[in-house]
Amino acid sequence: MSRPNFLLFMPDQLRADALGCFGSPVASTPSFDALAARGVRCTDAWSQHSVCGPSRVSIMTGWYPHVHGHRTLDNLLKPWEPNLLSILRRAGYHVAIAGNRGDVFAPGGTEASSDFCGWLEPPSPEASHRRYRATHPEGHRLYRAMYFGSGGSEALFDSDEATIRTAERWLLEGAPSDRPWVLWVPLLFPHPPFTVEEPWFSLHDRASMPDPIPVADAGKPRFMAAYREAYGWDDLSLDDLHEVMATYHGMVSRVDDQLGRLSSTIEAIGATQQTVTIAFTDHGEYLGDFGLVEKWPSGLDPCLLKNPLILAGGGLPEGVTFDQPVELVDLLPTLCELADAPVSHTHFGISLLPALRAPHAVTHRSFACAEGGFRASDRELAAGGGWIYKTKTELQRAQPELAGTALVLRTTTHTYVHRRYEDDELYDRVSDPAETINLIGGPGRAEVASTLRQQLLGWLADTSDVTPWTPDPRFPEIPHGWRV
Repeated sequence: MSRPNFLLFMPDQLRADALGCFGSPVASTPSFDALAARGVRCTDAWSQHSVCGPSRVSIMTGWYPHVHGHRTLDNLLKPWEPNLLSILRRAGYHVAIAGNRGDVFAPGGTEASSDFCGWLEPPSPEASHRRYRATHPEGHRLYRAMYFGSGGSEALFDSDEATIRTAERWLLEGAPSDRPWVLWVPLLFPHPPFTVEEPWFSLHDRASMPDPIPVADAGKPRFMAAYREAYGWDDLSLDDLHEVMATYHGMVSRVDDQLGRLSSTIEAIGATQQTVTIAFTDHGEYLGDFGLVEKWPSGLDPCLLKNPLILAGGGLPEGVTFDQPVELVDLLPTLCELADAPVSHTHFGISLLPALRAPHAVTHRSFACAEGGFRASDRELAAGGGWIYKTKTELQRAQPELAGTALVLRTTTHTYVHRRYEDDELYDRVSDPAETINLIGGPGRAEVASTLRQQLLGWLADTSDVTPWTPDPRFPEIPHGWRV
């Protein structure tokens, strides 16, 4: 077939286990479920960072955050750095970015990588005001849990809705018919604060929410106890956490409805068969697990890094469950192979296509890696925030070792975590998939820990930097003498 179109549908902070097709017994996600039914559902896919900006830059470049120091919220993708959208654009694709998510590209990068960007219909200022109006005073335990409650009974024309309406209009009015296109739809939901309007707010029964993973500080990183204490989350009852979880699931259902609208619009313009839809996120959410809410820059737990990756359409296999390890950096070479788009920079992704076409004959990856945190000496370079994140920022800057550099390697059976300022961690993924019991130093664990440590060290050495493919002249002509 001719080169396919691409719809890149990217919610923010979406846990894999918040979708029905990834095993949730309480989710209401018919659009995600339908997409998985007609495509490939990756059950062992992993983000490369647990924070928005670093993860998104990693996806776009095929680089790990440490390669070029993209490990903070404000070291973004420069116009001269390679990225998936610019590669596809150079290969003849019309590239559209719906909305105004400013946490990927540095100034100039968005314009250099797209033919269309922004909103055709800007969001309502009143909707944004209503969306982020807290229902409890700042000292209230639910405010400290970033819970803002019901968004009211009317549909809100917020930034996500403006993004979806823009994407719909672009598909109907601007999608070219003479060349392939890529439409990137980055959303804010279900990122905190936890709030959504009806009918999504009341959609999920609070009493039916599963209990979160209990607090388990023994052998876990020190930031967990400090983070809980700073926000006073020990005050949250189980009913409080179920309320937060139900609201979050309502936010996910709103996102699911928006995915369904875009799928219907693509069908309306007759492009379903020619379009590959890729649904994924940047990272997940603690959502009460370990007594925590939101995320942490050196948090490497499955609830933060496991990615609900789905690929469907354009001749890809249908109704397939792919259970080999996958990294989100793999999207760049996968899409570029489908697009017949040449890549001219060193990256660390591996195309999924050979393994998808012969899953029993081809090993895609034997392990998946990710990272987080930063050097303690870089505390002032690590981006902070105010509002509901003020306490988190203050904690990171007062005790930067709590957010210290951390690396993780996951095989199909084990997880190994190296932390620069703390003890390492080892988990049995088979018996303890939520990674609650740190086995490092336990009886009979030395050999497996040593093997995984060596694999992690090898990965770090192999990915420590990249060499440009265009060489510099070794002896360039220079003007001689004083500079005026």
